[in-house]
Amino acid sequence: MKITDVRAVVLGIPLGAMSPPSPWTAGVAKQVLVRVTTDSGLTGWGESFAYGAPLAVANVVDEALAPMLAGEDATAIEALTRTMHQALMIWGRRGLAMFAISGVELALWDLAGKARGVPVWALLGGLAQPRVRAYASLLRYATPSDVGVAAAAVVAQGFTAVKLHQIDVASVAVARDAVGDAVDLMLDTNCPWTVEDAIRIGRQLARYDLRWLEEPVWPPEDYAGLARVRAALPMPIATGENDSTLFGHAAIVTAGAADILQPSVTKVGGLGEMKKIAALAAAHGVTLVPHSYYFGPGLAATLHFAASTPGVPYVEMPPGALEAPLTREPIRVVDGHVSVSDRPGLGADPDPEVLARYPYRGEHARPFLLT
Repeated sequence: MKITDVRAVVLGIPLGAMSPPSPWTAGVAKQVLVRVTTDSGLTGWGESFAYGAPLAVANVVDEALAPMLAGEDATAIEALTRTMHQALMIWGRRGLAMFAISGVELALWDLAGKARGVPVWALLGGLAQPRVRAYASLLRYATPSDVGVAAAAVVAQGFTAVKLHQIDVASVAVARDAVGDAVDLMLDTNCPWTVEDAIRIGRQLARYDLRWLEEPVWPPEDYAGLARVRAALPMPIATGENDSTLFGHAAIVTAGAADILQPSVTKVGGLGEMKKIAALAAAHGVTLVPHSYYFGPGLAATLHFAASTPGVPYVEMPPGALEAPLTREPIRVVDGHVSVSDRPGLGADPDPEVLARYPYRGEHARPFLLT
Protein backbone atom coordinates (compact mmCIF):
# COMPACT_ATOMS: atom_id res chain seq x y z
CA MET A 1 0.00 0.00 0.00
CA LYS A 2 1.90 3.01 -1.33
CA ILE A 3 1.25 6.61 -0.38
CA THR A 4 0.06 8.65 -3.36
CA ASP A 5 -0.70 11.97 -1.69
CA VAL A 6 -0.47 13.78 1.65
CA ARG A 7 -2.58 16.89 2.07
CA ALA A 8 -3.47 19.26 4.92
CA VAL A 9 -7.12 20.29 5.01
CA VAL A 10 -7.61 23.63 6.79
CA LEU A 11 -11.09 24.23 8.17
CA GLY A 12 -12.93 26.95 10.04
CA ILE A 13 -15.90 25.28 11.72
CA PRO A 14 -17.18 27.60 14.46
CA LEU A 15 -18.19 26.45 17.88
CA GLY A 16 -21.95 26.12 18.22
CA ALA A 17 -23.82 28.76 20.16
CA MET A 18 -22.98 28.60 23.86
CA SER A 19 -23.87 30.66 26.90
CA PRO A 20 -22.13 32.30 28.66
CA PRO A 21 -19.80 33.66 25.95
CA SER A 22 -16.05 33.16 26.09
CA PRO A 23 -13.14 35.09 24.57
CA TRP A 24 -11.66 31.73 23.54
CA THR A 25 -14.49 30.83 21.18
CA ALA A 26 -12.89 32.21 18.01
CA GLY A 27 -9.65 30.33 18.60
CA VAL A 28 -11.44 26.97 18.72
CA ALA A 29 -12.88 27.58 15.24
CA LYS A 30 -9.69 26.54 13.42
CA GLN A 31 -8.93 22.94 12.53
CA VAL A 32 -6.30 21.13 10.46
CA LEU A 33 -7.03 17.63 9.21
CA VAL A 34 -4.45 15.55 7.36
CA ARG A 35 -5.49 13.31 4.48
CA VAL A 36 -3.21 10.49 3.27
CA THR A 37 -4.30 8.67 0.13
CA THR A 38 -2.90 5.38 -1.19
CA ASP A 39 -2.77 3.34 -4.38
CA SER A 40 -5.06 0.78 -2.71
CA GLY A 41 -7.93 3.24 -2.72
CA LEU A 42 -7.89 3.64 1.07
CA THR A 43 -7.67 7.09 2.66
CA GLY A 44 -6.40 7.83 6.15
CA TRP A 45 -7.40 10.87 8.20
CA GLY A 46 -5.41 12.50 10.99
CA GLU A 47 -5.51 15.81 12.84
CA SER A 48 -2.87 18.36 13.78
CA PHE A 49 -3.04 20.81 16.65
CA ALA A 50 -3.34 24.23 15.07
CA TYR A 51 -5.70 26.62 16.86
CA GLY A 52 -3.29 29.54 16.64
CA ALA A 53 -1.60 29.10 13.25
CA PRO A 54 -3.42 26.60 11.02
CA LEU A 55 -1.82 27.68 7.76
CA ALA A 56 1.68 27.40 9.19
CA VAL A 57 1.03 23.82 10.28
CA ALA A 58 -0.58 23.03 6.92
CA ASN A 59 2.48 24.34 5.08
CA VAL A 60 4.74 21.99 7.03
CA VAL A 61 2.52 19.07 6.03
CA ASP A 62 2.23 20.07 2.37
CA GLU A 63 5.71 21.41 1.67
CA ALA A 64 7.99 19.43 3.96
CA LEU A 65 6.32 16.10 4.69
CA ALA A 66 4.25 15.31 1.59
CA PRO A 67 7.18 15.13 -0.87
CA MET A 68 9.24 12.80 1.32
CA LEU A 69 6.32 10.42 1.90
CA ALA A 70 5.08 10.07 -1.67
CA GLY A 71 5.62 6.53 -2.93
CA GLU A 72 6.48 5.13 0.51
CA ASP A 73 4.88 2.09 2.14
CA ALA A 74 2.00 3.42 4.24
CA THR A 75 2.19 0.46 6.63
CA ALA A 76 5.76 1.30 7.75
CA ILE A 77 4.54 3.68 10.45
CA GLU A 78 7.55 3.49 12.76
CA ALA A 79 10.08 3.94 9.94
CA LEU A 80 8.16 6.80 8.33
CA THR A 81 7.74 8.56 11.65
CA ARG A 82 11.49 8.35 12.30
CA THR A 83 12.11 9.79 8.82
CA MET A 84 9.80 12.71 9.54
CA HIS A 85 11.39 13.36 12.94
CA GLN A 86 14.89 13.40 11.50
CA ALA A 87 13.95 15.56 8.52
CA LEU A 88 12.32 18.24 10.68
CA MET A 89 14.82 18.13 13.54
CA ILE A 90 16.34 21.48 12.63
CA TRP A 91 12.90 23.12 12.97
CA GLY A 92 12.62 22.07 16.58
CA ARG A 93 11.40 19.10 18.60
CA ARG A 94 8.15 20.74 19.68
CA GLY A 95 5.70 23.15 18.15
CA LEU A 96 4.61 23.42 14.51
CA ALA A 97 6.84 20.66 13.15
CA MET A 98 5.64 18.16 15.73
CA PHE A 99 2.01 19.19 15.19
CA ALA A 100 2.41 18.37 11.49
CA ILE A 101 4.15 15.05 12.13
CA SER A 102 1.44 14.08 14.59
CA GLY A 103 -1.33 14.64 12.05
CA VAL A 104 0.38 12.50 9.42
CA GLU A 105 1.19 9.74 11.91
CA LEU A 106 -2.45 9.54 13.01
CA ALA A 107 -3.56 9.23 9.39
CA LEU A 108 -1.11 6.33 8.93
CA TRP A 109 -2.64 4.51 11.92
CA ASP A 110 -6.08 5.13 10.47
CA LEU A 111 -4.91 3.53 7.22
CA ALA A 112 -3.39 0.58 9.08
CA GLY A 113 -6.67 -0.18 10.82
CA LYS A 114 -8.69 0.18 7.63
CA ALA A 115 -6.31 -2.07 5.70
CA ARG A 116 -6.71 -4.82 8.30
CA GLY A 117 -10.39 -4.20 8.93
CA VAL A 118 -9.89 -3.55 12.65
CA PRO A 119 -10.12 -0.53 14.97
CA VAL A 120 -6.84 1.15 15.86
CA TRP A 121 -7.16 0.10 19.52
CA ALA A 122 -6.77 -3.51 18.36
CA LEU A 123 -3.39 -2.59 16.84
CA LEU A 124 -2.26 -0.76 19.98
CA GLY A 125 -2.56 -3.73 22.33
CA GLY A 126 -6.24 -4.58 22.44
CA LEU A 127 -9.11 -3.31 24.52
CA ALA A 128 -8.25 -2.46 28.12
CA GLN A 129 -11.39 -0.38 28.75
CA PRO A 130 -14.28 0.02 26.27
CA ARG A 131 -15.31 3.40 27.67
CA VAL A 132 -13.49 6.08 29.61
CA ARG A 133 -14.70 8.67 32.08
CA ALA A 134 -14.82 12.08 30.43
CA TYR A 135 -14.18 15.44 32.00
CA ALA A 136 -15.62 18.65 30.57
CA SER A 137 -12.80 21.05 29.76
CA LEU A 138 -14.39 24.49 29.90
CA LEU A 139 -13.37 27.58 27.98
CA ARG A 140 -12.06 30.62 29.84
CA TYR A 141 -14.74 33.07 30.99
CA ALA A 142 -14.70 36.76 31.85
CA THR A 143 -16.27 36.57 35.32
CA PRO A 144 -16.61 34.10 38.20
CA SER A 145 -20.39 34.09 37.77
CA ASP A 146 -19.99 32.99 34.14
CA VAL A 147 -17.73 30.19 35.34
CA GLY A 148 -20.36 29.02 37.78
CA VAL A 149 -23.05 28.97 35.10
CA ALA A 150 -20.85 27.03 32.66
CA ALA A 151 -19.74 24.50 35.27
CA ALA A 152 -23.28 23.82 36.44
CA ALA A 153 -24.42 23.38 32.84
CA VAL A 154 -21.95 20.59 32.02
CA VAL A 155 -22.74 18.78 35.27
CA ALA A 156 -26.40 18.92 34.25
CA GLN A 157 -25.34 17.23 31.00
CA GLY A 158 -23.98 14.26 32.97
CA PHE A 159 -20.30 15.11 33.45
CA THR A 160 -18.89 14.13 36.84
CA ALA A 161 -15.60 15.97 36.37
CA VAL A 162 -14.99 19.55 35.23
CA LYS A 163 -11.81 21.45 34.38
CA LEU A 164 -11.58 25.23 34.58
CA HIS A 165 -9.21 27.50 32.65
CA GLN A 166 -9.30 30.48 35.03
CA ILE A 167 -6.42 32.19 36.84
CA ASP A 168 -8.27 33.56 39.87
CA VAL A 169 -9.30 32.00 43.15
CA ALA A 170 -12.79 33.53 43.08
CA SER A 171 -13.74 31.60 39.94
CA VAL A 172 -12.69 28.32 41.52
CA ALA A 173 -14.72 29.11 44.63
CA VAL A 174 -17.82 29.84 42.57
CA ALA A 175 -17.34 26.71 40.45
CA ARG A 176 -16.96 24.48 43.49
CA ASP A 177 -20.15 25.89 44.96
CA ALA A 178 -21.94 25.39 41.63
CA VAL A 179 -20.96 21.73 41.10
CA GLY A 180 -20.89 20.50 44.69
CA ASP A 181 -18.40 18.31 46.50
CA ALA A 182 -19.11 15.09 44.57
CA VAL A 183 -17.79 16.42 41.24
CA ASP A 184 -14.06 16.30 40.47
CA LEU A 185 -12.79 19.82 39.82
CA MET A 186 -9.53 20.54 38.00
CA LEU A 187 -7.80 23.84 37.22
CA ASP A 188 -5.62 24.54 34.17
CA THR A 189 -4.02 27.99 34.40
CA ASN A 190 -1.98 27.80 31.15
CA CYS A 191 1.41 28.77 32.60
CA PRO A 192 0.81 32.28 34.06
CA TRP A 193 2.80 32.49 37.30
CA THR A 194 6.26 32.57 38.80
CA VAL A 195 7.15 29.72 41.12
CA GLU A 196 6.54 31.93 44.15
CA ASP A 197 3.15 33.10 42.88
CA ALA A 198 2.13 29.54 42.02
CA ILE A 199 2.89 28.43 45.58
CA ARG A 200 1.12 31.40 47.12
CA ILE A 201 -2.02 31.11 45.01
CA GLY A 202 -1.94 27.32 45.14
CA ARG A 203 -2.19 27.46 48.93
CA GLN A 204 -5.30 29.65 48.59
CA LEU A 205 -6.78 27.06 46.21
CA ALA A 206 -6.18 24.12 48.55
CA ARG A 207 -9.55 24.48 50.30
CA TYR A 208 -11.42 23.74 47.04
CA ASP A 209 -10.18 20.13 46.77
CA LEU A 210 -8.77 20.28 43.26
CA ARG A 211 -8.18 16.95 41.51
CA TRP A 212 -5.12 18.64 40.03
CA LEU A 213 -3.53 22.03 39.34
CA GLU A 214 -2.29 22.17 35.77
CA GLU A 215 0.61 24.15 34.33
CA PRO A 216 0.83 26.86 37.00
CA VAL A 217 4.38 28.03 36.13
CA TRP A 218 5.89 30.15 33.36
CA PRO A 219 7.75 29.01 31.36
CA PRO A 220 6.24 25.52 31.00
CA GLU A 221 9.68 23.92 30.64
CA ASP A 222 10.81 25.19 34.06
CA TYR A 223 10.59 21.68 35.46
CA ALA A 224 12.81 22.45 38.44
CA GLY A 225 10.48 25.29 39.41
CA LEU A 226 7.44 23.10 38.87
CA ALA A 227 8.98 20.47 41.14
CA ARG A 228 9.26 23.14 43.86
CA VAL A 229 5.58 23.96 43.44
CA ARG A 230 4.70 20.28 43.60
CA ALA A 231 6.65 19.86 46.84
CA ALA A 232 4.95 22.88 48.43
CA LEU A 233 1.30 22.22 47.57
CA PRO A 234 -1.14 19.52 48.69
CA MET A 235 -2.89 18.97 45.34
CA PRO A 236 -1.44 16.94 42.44
CA ILE A 237 0.43 18.87 39.75
CA ALA A 238 -0.24 18.16 36.07
CA THR A 239 1.77 19.16 33.01
CA GLY A 240 2.98 17.96 29.62
CA GLU A 241 0.51 19.12 26.97
CA ASN A 242 3.03 21.64 25.64
CA ASP A 243 5.89 19.19 25.44
CA SER A 244 6.68 16.71 22.69
CA THR A 245 8.29 13.29 22.33
CA LEU A 246 9.18 10.66 24.88
CA PHE A 247 12.33 12.59 25.77
CA GLY A 248 10.46 15.76 26.66
CA HIS A 249 8.20 13.87 29.03
CA ALA A 250 11.13 11.90 30.46
CA ALA A 251 12.65 15.25 31.47
CA ILE A 252 9.44 16.10 33.38
CA VAL A 253 9.49 12.79 35.21
CA THR A 254 13.21 12.97 35.98
CA ALA A 255 12.76 16.44 37.51
CA GLY A 256 9.94 15.18 39.75
CA ALA A 257 7.77 17.92 38.29
CA ALA A 258 4.43 16.15 37.87
CA ASP A 259 2.01 13.74 39.45
CA ILE A 260 0.07 13.65 36.18
CA LEU A 261 1.50 13.64 32.65
CA GLN A 262 -0.68 15.11 29.89
CA PRO A 263 0.77 14.37 26.45
CA SER A 264 -1.33 15.54 23.52
CA VAL A 265 -1.60 13.12 20.61
CA THR A 266 -1.73 15.98 18.07
CA LYS A 267 1.37 17.67 19.54
CA VAL A 268 3.58 14.92 20.90
CA GLY A 269 4.30 13.00 17.70
CA GLY A 270 1.27 10.74 17.39
CA LEU A 271 0.02 7.47 18.82
CA GLY A 272 3.35 5.65 18.78
CA GLU A 273 4.92 8.35 20.94
CA MET A 274 1.89 8.32 23.26
CA LYS A 275 2.34 4.61 23.94
CA LYS A 276 6.03 5.13 24.75
CA ILE A 277 5.13 7.91 27.20
CA ALA A 278 2.49 5.65 28.76
CA ALA A 279 5.19 3.06 29.47
CA LEU A 280 7.40 5.79 30.97
CA ALA A 281 4.58 6.98 33.22
CA ALA A 282 3.72 3.46 34.37
CA ALA A 283 7.35 2.69 35.19
CA HIS A 284 7.57 5.78 37.42
CA GLY A 285 4.18 5.65 39.09
CA VAL A 286 2.92 8.77 37.31
CA THR A 287 -0.71 8.99 36.17
CA LEU A 288 -1.29 9.70 32.48
CA VAL A 289 -4.31 11.79 31.48
CA PRO A 290 -4.11 12.76 27.79
CA HIS A 291 -4.73 16.30 26.64
CA SER A 292 -7.42 16.18 23.94
CA TYR A 293 -8.93 19.60 23.37
CA TYR A 294 -10.06 18.93 19.81
CA PHE A 295 -13.05 17.50 17.98
CA GLY A 296 -11.93 15.28 15.09
CA PRO A 297 -9.54 12.40 14.38
CA GLY A 298 -7.26 13.69 17.16
CA LEU A 299 -9.98 13.14 19.74
CA ALA A 300 -10.80 9.76 18.21
CA ALA A 301 -7.12 8.75 18.35
CA THR A 302 -7.02 9.78 22.02
CA LEU A 303 -9.94 7.46 22.71
CA HIS A 304 -8.20 4.56 20.95
CA PHE A 305 -5.11 5.27 23.03
CA ALA A 306 -7.06 5.41 26.30
CA ALA A 307 -9.08 2.31 25.43
CA SER A 308 -5.88 0.32 24.84
CA THR A 309 -3.89 1.68 27.81
CA PRO A 310 -4.61 0.47 31.35
CA GLY A 311 -4.70 3.12 34.04
CA VAL A 312 -5.89 6.11 32.00
CA PRO A 313 -8.61 7.54 34.28
CA TYR A 314 -10.07 10.34 32.13
CA VAL A 315 -10.33 11.72 28.63
CA GLU A 316 -10.61 15.48 28.16
CA MET A 317 -13.65 16.65 26.19
CA PRO A 318 -14.16 20.19 24.87
CA PRO A 319 -17.40 21.87 25.90
CA GLY A 320 -20.32 22.00 23.53
CA ALA A 321 -19.92 21.02 19.90
CA LEU A 322 -18.82 22.52 16.61
CA GLU A 323 -21.50 23.97 14.36
CA ALA A 324 -21.04 20.93 12.13
CA PRO A 325 -19.44 17.65 13.30
CA LEU A 326 -15.79 17.27 12.34
CA THR A 327 -16.35 13.50 12.06
CA ARG A 328 -19.10 11.82 10.08
CA GLU A 329 -20.26 10.07 13.25
CA PRO A 330 -19.98 12.54 16.16
CA ILE A 331 -18.16 11.53 19.34
CA ARG A 332 -20.62 11.80 22.23
CA VAL A 333 -20.52 11.66 26.01
CA VAL A 334 -23.14 9.40 27.62
CA ASP A 335 -23.57 9.24 31.39
CA GLY A 336 -20.26 11.02 31.89
CA HIS A 337 -18.32 8.50 29.76
CA VAL A 338 -17.21 8.27 26.15
CA SER A 339 -16.95 4.99 24.24
CA VAL A 340 -14.36 4.04 21.67
CA SER A 341 -15.39 3.19 18.12
CA ASP A 342 -15.18 -0.39 16.87
CA ARG A 343 -15.12 0.68 13.20
CA PRO A 344 -11.95 -0.01 11.17
CA GLY A 345 -9.24 2.59 11.65
CA LEU A 346 -9.95 5.57 13.87
CA GLY A 347 -13.60 5.66 12.82
CA ALA A 348 -13.33 9.42 12.39
CA ASP A 349 -13.63 10.16 8.68
CA PRO A 350 -15.03 13.64 7.98
CA ASP A 351 -18.17 14.33 6.02
CA PRO A 352 -17.16 15.63 2.54
CA GLU A 353 -20.05 18.10 2.64
CA VAL A 354 -18.67 19.61 5.85
CA LEU A 355 -15.21 19.95 4.30
CA ALA A 356 -16.71 21.79 1.35
CA ARG A 357 -18.90 24.02 3.52
CA TYR A 358 -16.31 25.18 6.06
CA PRO A 359 -12.98 26.01 4.42
CA TYR A 360 -10.79 28.20 6.59
CA ARG A 361 -11.30 31.80 5.49
CA GLY A 362 -8.58 33.53 7.47
CA GLU A 363 -6.05 35.82 5.88
CA HIS A 364 -3.96 34.10 3.16
CA ALA A 365 -6.24 31.02 3.33
CA ARG A 366 -6.24 28.82 0.27
CA PRO A 367 -9.17 26.71 -0.93
CA PHE A 368 -9.23 22.97 -0.45
CA LEU A 369 -10.68 20.97 -3.31
CA LEU A 370 -11.82 17.47 -2.43
CA THR A 371 -10.22 15.43 -5.23
